[in-house]
Amino acid sequence: MHRISAAKFVILQKPFLPGVDDFSTYYSKAAALCSRAEKCSSEIRDKLDDWGATGEMTEKVLKKLTEEKFVDDARYSVSFVKDKFRFNKWGRVKLSYMLRQKGISSENIAQALQEIDENDYMETLKKLLQEKARKTAARNPYDKKAKLLRFAQSHGFEGNLTYQVLASI
Repeated sequence: MHRISAAKFVILQKPFLPGVDDFSTYYSKAAALCSRAEKCSSEIRDKLDDWGATGEMTEKVLKKLTEEKFVDDARYSVSFVKDKFRFNKWGRVKLSYMLRQKGISSENIAQALQEIDENDYMETLKKLLQEKARKTAARNPYDKKAKLLRFAQSHGFEGNLTYQVLASI
């Protein structure tokens, strides 16, 4: 068992930014952050909290950013879905879960998931499973099918679609 001396404990505090209590400073920092990459309101809220903004200041800054279209959860969710589907090969279940974790509304999630073309979705699932099937070793076909099913579900694809694709390959 290791002993940790009292000198090694570090107290975590919010960073103190001297003289940063005005709206324009928080707004300009948040706007610069939003201009570099698409952000959702919860990410900006967390960042403002990290910077030490009060709850009231955070809401004022978020309201202004939303009015100026720096922050738009609907636009963010569509962008998130397109990127994660195209590059990470995530299915609808995982995409929906990750957006819910970010505090995106159900309406925005549903609208963003509709942006995925059904043919592309099925083709991606098929290619993903074919590639995994080549790399997967199993004692019998049932074990291999179970491994492929778990793999597809870990990527967020629906079970019924996975069964359809597995039957065709």
